[in-house]
Amino acid sequence: MKACDVVTFGEAMAMFIADRPGELHLIEQFTKALAGAETNVSTGLARLGFNMRWISKVGDDSFGKFIIEALRKENVDVDAVLTDKRYPTGFQLKSKVENGDPQVQYFRKGSAASTICPADVDPAAFTSAKHLHLTGIPAAISASARELAYEALTIMREANRTISFDVNLRPKLWSSQAEMVEVVNSMACQADWVLPGAGEGTILTGYSEPRDIAAFYLEQGVKLVTVKLGPDGAYYRTPTEEGVVDGFPVQVVDTVGAGDGFAVGLISGLLDGLPVKEAVRRGNAIGALAVTAAGDAEGLPTRAQLEAFMTSACTN
Repeated sequence: MKACDVVTFGEAMAMFIADRPGELHLIEQFTKALAGAETNVSTGLARLGFNMRWISKVGDDSFGKFIIEALRKENVDVDAVLTDKRYPTGFQLKSKVENGDPQVQYFRKGSAASTICPADVDPAAFTSAKHLHLTGIPAAISASARELAYEALTIMREANRTISFDVNLRPKLWSSQAEMVEVVNSMACQADWVLPGAGEGTILTGYSEPRDIAAFYLEQGVKLVTVKLGPDGAYYRTPTEEGVVDGFPVQVVDTVGAGDGFAVGLISGLLDGLPVKEAVRRGNAIGALAVTAAGDAEGLPTRAQLEAFMTSACTN
């Protein structure tokens, strides 16, 4: 297994974005794109020059082929992705909005990705990476995917690799909120860097203030907590420092993918050796760029585009 900088795993789907605003059942034309929190992060980090590996299962169908080829074009390693002849690749429909959040309808139940389990993945696919990025989504899609998520955490902790965890709550995928909170928190507390949104943090910890949300995880051994505050930026706290980093004003086209963009910025900054505050600022910048495009990953920048955006923001 080739060495890489970051490994992640999860479900990817073909996404059909409405070509005009309106109720989804009235739309006649859609544009196909790639969707998936983990593939967004993989794409974003690859565009910044990191060697990325994405692990999953896809169906032996046109959607599965589309996902693999789309990631290969982004220079993401997909050698550990399995093709399953029994189950299909999931897909989703996404509305086009002029402001606010788009409507998304998922067609993912019984997907190939939901059948992934520890036996499907060579542990070396994880340990040959320097860093693991995990989200709360795989734990929600099936018991076997949840088992793999726990195993990935154990493997990487034992190998002394760093781990980031974006909670990415999907309440509709869980049998109950209580189960969601228990499982997601148990995973978060095994990570080094935890990335909840403000609303997610309140659900998971019972606290509404970012400082208290961060304290909840720091007290259980997490090294860094960043609480995403939307347009207002992000709060960060470690055992020795804390602060708020302002967001970047942009013209919002589509809010989906902002959190994944933040993860790309934060992880890349920390792996590049930036101080925490500067890594959070990079997270805010890429999160802002992510919402300027209709697709989930279309707004994620190259290094040159990122530097130009951040430089321009400093001079305006």
